[in-house]
Amino acid sequence: VQLQASGGGLVQAGDSLRLSCATSGRTFGSYAMAWFRQAPGKEREFVSAIRYTGSTYYADSVKGRFTISRDNAKNTVNLQMNSLKPEDTAVYYCAVGQRIIASAIRTTSMYDYWGQGTLVTVSS
Repeated sequence: VQLQASGGGLVQAGDSLRLSCATSGRTFGSYAMAWFRQAPGKEREFVSAIRYTGSTYYADSVKGRFTISRDNAKNTVNLQMNSLKPEDTAVYYCAVGQRIIASAIRTTSMYDYWGQGTLVTVSS
């Protein structure tokens, strides 16, 4: 199983980026797919997730600015990030986990597979 995240880069505050995560090795139709991020010196934190039901979840810090989507046919998950802020600077990781209930969707340890991360840098 492999997850390949892409789309990161250096942007200015207020700009947009679209992250993508391509998966291979199995079908993730019944899995939750998520994005986490880790800033320098900080712990990895939840950003957004989408369950197999289509339900979406966001961290309060990104709600209204980020949009998660998935394509089950292509086994991909995307994160559209608008109105980026310097505090969004981090390495962004995609992850998938099987049958994660809603109350645990933000829990790092619930996810079975992780991508290698893509760096997003937002300058002020």
